[in-house]
Amino acid sequence: MLKGEYSHNIDEKGRLIVPSKLRDDLGEHFVITKGMENCLYVYPEDEWEAFEKQLSSLPTTTDKNARSFAHFFQGSATDGDLDKQGRTLIPSVLREYAGIDREVVFVGMGKRAEIWDKKKWDAKNAEVELDIESIASDMEASGFSI
Repeated sequence: MLKGEYSHNIDEKGRLIVPSKLRDDLGEHFVITKGMENCLYVYPEDEWEAFEKQLSSLPTTTDKNARSFAHFFQGSATDGDLDKQGRTLIPSVLREYAGIDREVVFVGMGKRAEIWDKKKWDAKNAEVELDIESIASDMEASGFSI
């Protein structure tokens, strides 16, 4: 289970250290793709295969939204591999999408991890913290129990 928050820096070549606490769950080979809210999603291979199976079941030939959804995730997906120093290369197109320049935050989200530009992550957290009671109330109304 991927969990926790870890800050790291990306180097000028686009290499990023994968937090050691996430490496065991991600494995040496994983998939990096665009995520919601201009972050990147990082899937262990088995979770990516399950997600890709769902994507391939969508009617992408006849449904424009299904096609757009699949384009967004599959079209931007790239294989991530760890080098001997525990780093992976984040392609420039994904760095540009997520607005990643130097400081990043890895966030464990259970079945996947997310990579955020630190400034965007801090702003998002500040916004959530101001409204967490209302968010929790909405979640409880949906059947979630804290």
